[in-house]
Amino acid sequence: MDFQHRAGGKTGGGGVASWSDSNRDRRERLRQLAMETIDLAKDPYFMKNHLGTYECKLCLTLHNNEGSYLAHTQGKKHQANLARRAAKEAAENPTLPTLDKPRVEHRRFVKIGRPGYRVTKQRDPESHQQSLLFQIDYPEIADAVQPRHRFMSAYEQRIEPPDRKWQYILFAAEPYETIAFKVPSREVDKSESKFWTFWNRDTKQFFLQCTFRMDQQQKGRHGGAPPPPGFPSQGYPPPMGGVQHM
Repeated sequence: MDFQHRAGGKTGGGGVASWSDSNRDRRERLRQLAMETIDLAKDPYFMKNHLGTYECKLCLTLHNNEGSYLAHTQGKKHQANLARRAAKEAAENPTLPTLDKPRVEHRRFVKIGRPGYRVTKQRDPESHQQSLLFQIDYPEIADAVQPRHRFMSAYEQRIEPPDRKWQYILFAAEPYETIAFKVPSREVDKSESKFWTFWNRDTKQFFLQCTFRMDQQQKGRHGGAPPPPGFPSQGYPPPMGGVQHM
């Protein structure tokens, strides 16, 4: 065939490529570009069916090989469907405005040791209930710090082997170390006159009164009866320092 005298051709050239040739060349370039930028293993729309051919689950098209699918992903139809799917998902799942959380500045203190304390055992003359009055001294307490307390079961602490007969009362106030007192594991009377706390800002002293309820056997006893088993009769266990669970 004479390509030199072909319409649109020029001497030394191969002639003007047909539309099919141009389209084939364009698809090959798109395939090469897609192979460099697309990972088929992470493409959610790429699927190989039981016939050995490849499908685009987004556009519902069939492709004989991976190259054909990659070229398809660069076409107008696939790109338009991607944009349509993104718009649909944005409409169904609107992004809620995020509220700016206030930043809480955590203050750090250098521990200066354990506070002074006093524990007084008491007995109500009318109800014969036994109680403990704790006085914790915090002369060097940090400004704007309120002493805190909480009860801890024997199974929460890691200082001693757990014993269900005992529980612990913890006191904390910066910059002092947290201290804990070991008390009988009895039900605490939380009524207003039986259980109360008081923080004296002038003397820097924290008070807590803890009253224990009486069971049926203890209610039959008189005021002069000996304390029930498990209640310390002489002295009082020293506080434990270094308790981490607050």
